[in-house]
Amino acid sequence: MAGEEINEEYPVEIHEYLSTFENSIGAVDEMLKTMMSVSRNELLQKLDPLEQAKVDLVSAYTLNSMFWVYLATQGVNPKEHPVKQELERIRVYMNRVKEISDKKKSAKLDRGAASRFVKNALWEPKSKKVSKVANKGKSKN
Repeated sequence: MAGEEINEEYPVEIHEYLSTFENSIGAVDEMLKTMMSVSRNELLQKLDPLEQAKVDLVSAYTLNSMFWVYLATQGVNPKEHPVKQELERIRVYMNRVKEISDKKKSAKLDRGAASRFVKNALWEPKSKKVSKVANKGKSKN
């Protein structure tokens, strides 16, 4: 950045922001080239359905986010555009997929084993009648 010439068409104060933005756009461009180098069908064949859903949702979210930025650069308020509702809809689906993947990762309860564990862990006092009957039976013999 130090060796770059500052264009006088915009305020000097925003030069660093614009440079960061340009670097970010370059990173997005590289990522898109990487994604586009592999066919979608080839990519999705290697993934399970949950992972396929994640890829589709991230792609849709990214595309809509880029459109949001485009609208902002054109002077359109994206908050008043239907793209806002689309981004929100995609977020809802992303949360659903996250819940499903979290549910898959969570420990499963074996009810039978848990009830046996609790039953055996509880202390039960012996009743007095049982011990008296047992003692009487021994003394007779």
